[in-house]
Amino acid sequence: MRIELNWQDSLTGERKNTLLTPPVALGRDFHQMPAEMQGKRVSRLVLNSEEVSRFHLSIVWEEDRLVAIDRGSKNGVYINGIKQQQAVLATGDLIQVGNYQIAIAFSQSTPHHGVLSSSLAQSGEIATQNDQFPPDFFDKYRVSLDAIYNAKLPVKEVEYLTIGGGLGSFVFVDLLRIYGVNIEQIAAVGIDDRPYSRYKQLCLNSQIPLHERLRSNSDSCPDNIWGFPSYAWREAWQDLRSGNINHSLYLLWQVFAEPTFAQTYTPKSGNVFDSIDREAKRIGWEKIYHYGRVLSLRQTEDGRYVIAYSRGNKDRRERAFLIARYVHFAIGYPALKFLPDLQKYRERTHDFQTVVNAYENHEHIYQKLQQIGGTVLIRGRGIVASRIVQKIEETRKINPNIQIIHLMRSPKTRGNKFERSQRLVDNHFELQPFNWPKSCWGGEMRSQLEKADPNLRKSLIKDWGGTTTADRQSWRIMIDRGLKEGWYRHEFGKVIEVETEGNKILTKIEEKKYNFTTTLAADYIIDATGLDADITASPLLNDLVKHYNLPINSFGRFVLSNSFELREMRCDAGKIYVSGATTLGNSYAAVDSFLGLQFAALTIVEHLAKYRSSYLTKLNPFTSLKQWLKWVKNRSPTE
Repeated sequence: MRIELNWQDSLTGERKNTLLTPPVALGRDFHQMPAEMQGKRVSRLVLNSEEVSRFHLSIVWEEDRLVAIDRGSKNGVYINGIKQQQAVLATGDLIQVGNYQIAIAFSQSTPHHGVLSSSLAQSGEIATQNDQFPPDFFDKYRVSLDAIYNAKLPVKEVEYLTIGGGLGSFVFVDLLRIYGVNIEQIAAVGIDDRPYSRYKQLCLNSQIPLHERLRSNSDSCPDNIWGFPSYAWREAWQDLRSGNINHSLYLLWQVFAEPTFAQTYTPKSGNVFDSIDREAKRIGWEKIYHYGRVLSLRQTEDGRYVIAYSRGNKDRRERAFLIARYVHFAIGYPALKFLPDLQKYRERTHDFQTVVNAYENHEHIYQKLQQIGGTVLIRGRGIVASRIVQKIEETRKINPNIQIIHLMRSPKTRGNKFERSQRLVDNHFELQPFNWPKSCWGGEMRSQLEKADPNLRKSLIKDWGGTTTADRQSWRIMIDRGLKEGWYRHEFGKVIEVETEGNKILTKIEEKKYNFTTTLAADYIIDATGLDADITASPLLNDLVKHYNLPINSFGRFVLSNSFELREMRCDAGKIYVSGATTLGNSYAAVDSFLGLQFAALTIVEHLAKYRSSYLTKLNPFTSLKQWLKWVKNRSPTE
């Protein structure tokens, strides 16, 4: 009687699954087992994170039911987003243990022992306790409505559905509401409590606290499609009201004079999150958003789409279906990207404390450096690497006994060149205010990419993209000072092997040009190479691609039209659209930026309005001004 656990390793970014026989213990280590589990054969799942308690959770059979029990954990156990001390588990349920989100399923050889909670069974909403989820009829190319309703599970029908529940979904919903769609016709499904929750956590982990500035433009406002008042105007107004006149004037000068006479303005992350909270309340996000883990999507026989998902609320949890005519995917980055040699090292040594990804919580490293000092080896040379160097420099003010080795594959003496333009390089960092040239958002480069064929698009994106960091004077001074004082140095070469010797982590590198090898010793390694947007890293998207045999472009992303439509999934009048990181390689380059998400949402909604989709009212100058005034007065778009 085995159960299947599926999860994304928050440390390596790798998708994992395992079959285990209950009782199962989940935790960081298991030095002390409770008395009732001692002497028994217990399956153990080790989750290497400081957010996971030593013995966090157990999964056991009790009276023919599978039960999750919190074993006194510090951060608690969440079942489908609801904190619970003890809960009966069902196939499709999502268990959150620290920063791990683990989906549970019953293997085909496992008898189904009353896997639904008693409250659901007694309510009559679920007829049987032994049906698999998603049901067998999800194996078909198109699903019938009769099959959906005969499953005796809750069903909701809407016109518009967005899957992801993050910033991409939020911006799409914001546009729908501004275009006149009522709350009742929109649903957003995700597993985060707020649209920016995952993005905020990534920012905090990569050393961008709320008072620090993001790599974003003044008028790239996820809460305001008009871009005015921009973040700079709002921040200047706040400073003026608080009496900080000089800083207020400086911010306005910065916007008007950038980038020739002043550094490019970028907003504080805390201000961005506060503005999104305001807009979420204005458009009724809390009524549109549904907590749920989407397991599968299928076309329906009447030309729409249905998702099977496991959902929850404060009173109960259940499995359900949601049917929509128009679907929007915005799931962000499916996984963390971890360098292969470092991933192999961690799998071999189970060392998850000294070798970390910059996007995972690694605050313990800075605490250790502050206490006893040490050497940090940084991999990658983008903006996240710059943030890490800044954080370590701040830590050196408390304990100067800290060294940085910055390992790069090869020296960077000249920046990417396109036509007559070439990026500036300083100390092997390629400098650029934003992650793409500004013309990619709405200028000549955007137009050029829209007209290009797939091969030319690949070449253009390669020329325009690459790893860059912001041209911030304070960062350039910091690197110069580190090189001069000797606490920061560059190393170049291909990594051959990563191993341990005593308390040190040894990185053996090879420099082909001069044909030599050397070994770098460090106390910690931080991988700052980025995130993974390959759609096969997402079980949901991978299932969709395989079931409908969808094409994938040269970047491992969806193949889309210029209107961001997944044309192969068109179902009579129904359409599917995609925005965000999983769309790179199509007609738009800056897909994962605030302005990129807004552009995609606006393009999609305009495309829907062109085909006279239900409940949409196309904006004109008068109605747009009217909606902007509602935004200024913080009134609902459909009042």
